[in-house]
Amino acid sequence: MPVNETLAGYAGVAFGAALTCYVVAFVALLFEWARAVREQPAEKELVTAGAPQKPAVMTMPGAGHSRTAGERAGRAGFAAMMLGWACQVSVLLLRGFAAGRPPWGNMFEYITLATAAALLAAMILLRSDATRRSLVFALGPAVVLLYIAGKWLYTPTAPVVPALKSYWLAIHVSIISTATGVFLVSGVASALYLARERFHSSAWGSRLPKGEILDRVAYQSAVFAFPLFGIGVICGAIWAESAWGRFWGWDPKETVSFVVWVIYAAYLHARATAGWKEHRAAIINIVGFAMLVFNLFYVNLVQSGLHSYTGLS
Repeated sequence: MPVNETLAGYAGVAFGAALTCYVVAFVALLFEWARAVREQPAEKELVTAGAPQKPAVMTMPGAGHSRTAGERAGRAGFAAMMLGWACQVSVLLLRGFAAGRPPWGNMFEYITLATAAALLAAMILLRSDATRRSLVFALGPAVVLLYIAGKWLYTPTAPVVPALKSYWLAIHVSIISTATGVFLVSGVASALYLARERFHSSAWGSRLPKGEILDRVAYQSAVFAFPLFGIGVICGAIWAESAWGRFWGWDPKETVSFVVWVIYAAYLHARATAGWKEHRAAIINIVGFAMLVFNLFYVNLVQSGLHSYTGLS
């Protein structure tokens, strides 16, 4: 079917709007983070000097809490992030309707879907006042990925190649992409956990959420994404059998996906095993996400194989 160029044009506008909202959100959340770090030394000085505590102030029932400039910026950043996410989802919907197909048939659309899943998971898991500042560390990589997708991997809206014209495109790719996005949140949380454990006495390290909170976010994200990723691999094998006459052929994409699955299985096993240090499990989790990034860029763009459907000419 012919591409609806009007909808495709709106999708481009929505992508620009999403990226703009995310940049605004990043700056606002970074401002909140910087204000929190700047205020930390003064708080520590009061404690170590043994300064007397301020007397409690009686407030009238229903009186509101006066938020700092950093807190107000953080809330505004979170609102901008939600608006950006709505625009990002609109990109996928508009491209899908414009081309009459599932909107994840090339690298640009795949990254758009994966980062949308990542940011939704991050907003759900880190939405409280105690953890909202950490959203900047999940938003940063997502903005970089979206910029790369828009700058170097952008593909005009068009029908997919014949090999991808299957209902498995809607199932297999969407599941794998969603799992990849949620794994991003897990990897970021593990990286922040290691930073918190290593630099907990510094001004910025002490402003990270508590280690147990970050470890729990990393674990919960991986527990959600791991079975999704496994189901996606199984769906891909079924699709491969109908398309190429075999379930598994150790294609570069299949091989690295299997390695990724094993690494995340090792992370979940280590995380649930008594006697293992949490930081060792966190390192395994970060290695797993690094392999996912390697699979996304190197295997798709450099290695030649049966899965080389980037949409790039």
